[in-house]
Amino acid sequence: MLKGLGGLGGLGDMTKMMKAAQEMQTRMTEMQEELAAMTVTGTAGAGMVTATATAKGELTGLQIDPSLFTAENREVVEDLILAAIKDAQEKASETSKEEMAKITQAMGLPADMKLPF
Repeated sequence: MLKGLGGLGGLGDMTKMMKAAQEMQTRMTEMQEELAAMTVTGTAGAGMVTATATAKGELTGLQIDPSLFTAENREVVEDLILAAIKDAQEKASETSKEEMAKITQAMGLPADMKLPF
């Protein structure tokens, strides 16, 4: 028997690790699909501008209260649009982090573990 290699016990551990890695990859793919289907809403100007995005951060909609459409409000409207989009993106990022934490916790990994997905 080869003492330096630890017998076949090391292969069993490697098989478990490979299975866990495949499970993680499957869960990550599922999570990416779920995030693409989830929506978040960002608002600005007390709800006068609303931006909708997927939880992955892709902007899918923008609503602007018609009362804002005057020439003198142009800069204000531009600022509100940017603020609403930023709010939606921040909510998307937070939702993504929460979903990632659920996966890592379910797999017994540290909740703050950074994964490349």
